[in-house]
Amino acid sequence: MTEDGKGADRVTFSRGYDVCIMAIDGTWRRDCQLNAISDTDAELTVEGSIQGLNLKEFFLLLSSTGLAYRRCELVRVNGTEMDIRFLRGKPAKKRPSKAEEAMH
Repeated sequence: MTEDGKGADRVTFSRGYDVCIMAIDGTWRRDCQLNAISDTDAELTVEGSIQGLNLKEFFLLLSSTGLAYRRCELVRVNGTEMDIRFLRGKPAKKRPSKAEEAMH
């Protein structure tokens, strides 16, 4: 943690952490190593070719059960290294306040 109470901008791991990337529709899945992560993006190392995969939007699975995941998009590929950006989920619909409900 930094002095102002916010987390560090990026956490870099000395050894890769086993994770998996998977297509949104589940048609492909690839094991990879998580090298660094921040609130908005991550750096991965992928074994083997990633050519031919649609990496515009996919999931980064952070657990073997698939319960912990983040939607992401590809930012950069350099050999077996990938940079990804996390996508925000759809914003939750704002519930009207009681005052707004009373006006209708």
